[in-house]
Amino acid sequence: MRGLQQAAPDAVGPRWRERLVALALYAGLSAFGHLLWEIVQLPLYTLWRTASRAELAFAVLHCTGGDVLIAMNVLLASVVLLRAWSWPRGQAIHIAVLAIPLGIVYTGFSEWLNVYVRQSWIYEPAMPTITILGYQIGLSPLAQWLFVPAAVLAGLASMRGWLVKSGSSLPAP
Repeated sequence: MRGLQQAAPDAVGPRWRERLVALALYAGLSAFGHLLWEIVQLPLYTLWRTASRAELAFAVLHCTGGDVLIAMNVLLASVVLLRAWSWPRGQAIHIAVLAIPLGIVYTGFSEWLNVYVRQSWIYEPAMPTITILGYQIGLSPLAQWLFVPAAVLAGLASMRGWLVKSGSSLPAP
């Protein structure tokens, strides 16, 4: 029994703490990046002309919250699919190579669903689009899922040295 009690603290020890710190940083940086992107791309939707300020604020916060959920899900799916149990210590490039396309594919589906099926939002003529399976899908939301996760994952990787110096157990690359 004594051996089991000693094993439990190690199970939630430094490796789990570093994963939780990395996940928290990933979520926070994702929220910041997606919030900025949502604000900047807002004029590319008709909501920009038709909604009140309160409705615009709600839309930005709602979409940013959804973006963070998507970001966390594609990250965790990538870790599981790749069996990248060493993340964040290792396999960061592999995670990015899978997570970014997963985010883009999900966003393409979500744009199609919300523009054509649910009709939850409408693009302004200024929205650049790409034709996918006969549907015009906004390039701005697709680009969002290329640039924001890439920047967040790169930022997280660059923070490893600082995290080591500050007492976290994340190693430098």
